Amino acid sequence: MGMSSLTEEQVIEALGQAGYRITQSRRAVIRVLLEDNGFASPSELWERAVEYYPGIGLVTVYRTLDLLSRLGFVRRIHTDEGCHGRASTRLGHRHHLICRQCGAAVEFEGCDLSIFLARVSGETGYLVEEHMLELIGLCPECR
Repeated sequence: MGMSSLTEEQVIEALGQAGYRITQSRRAVIRVLLEDNGFASPSELWERAVEYYPGIGLVTVYRTLDLLSRLGFVRRIHTDEGCHGRASTRLGHRHHLICRQCGAAVEFEGCDLSIFLARVSGETGYLVEEHMLELIGLCPECR
């Protein structure tokens, strides 16, 4: 289920049940995330969240993204600029294609890594709980 299929109130309710305060700034970030179809950097989210809550600061956007990430509502993707990359606005098990030139990112579903993960688990003794798959290349526009 993607975050885009959730309502603002469902996300707010989940925050409340997890013991977090529901602030206007958190609502603004959630609203912007729900409107987004793909990925946005924290500064891009901040620029749009200001429209809903003019007093919001960039640090608050980062903190809200961290909170939503801990609760499983957003994921981060890695770029050449660093691990903070862009915030995925979808929930669940997803994978990303990232353009190394312009930074555009698209999400794709589906992978069957079960044999590979079982082998890695067997060889290392680790219990693999989740994974991220990112493919780097050139988008159609940059090709």
